[in-house]
Amino acid sequence: MPRVFTTLDEIRAAVGEPIGPSEPYLVDQARISAFAEVTDDEQWIHIDPERAAAGPYGTTIAHGYLTLSLISHFRPELLDFRFGSARVNYGVNKVRFPAPLPAGSRLRATVTITDVADTPAGASVTAKYVLDGGAAKPACVAETVLLIVD
Repeated sequence: MPRVFTTLDEIRAAVGEPIGPSEPYLVDQARISAFAEVTDDEQWIHIDPERAAAGPYGTTIAHGYLTLSLISHFRPELLDFRFGSARVNYGVNKVRFPAPLPAGSRLRATVTITDVADTPAGASVTAKYVLDGGAAKPACVAETVLLIVD
């Protein structure tokens, strides 16, 4: 169940508080292959299980950008902003992929709001997402910026 916010003051009060983890989300070979096709990134490490079995990870791995894009899946499961006319992805300040995400992994996310700032359009909410695929290090750590438009 997501953490519900109805005001900016509620978001400000939650700064620094970890939210989550999410439910596990299966990142299977079908999803990885579909992402490869859509993005024209069909490197063998992502789409060729036989060749990848002999590669550095022993299996195919998800694209880093596929892993990053799944923040859009996890955000509504973790955060529910019930005010403003719209919510718009403004950008990403920093992204790292500390560990590969093998095909068949179950990815989970946690989020920590790190900053809330007033803008001419409404407010910007900066949040740090940690996407964990079960390895010693997370598969993705990203600092995102979301605009909540008045």
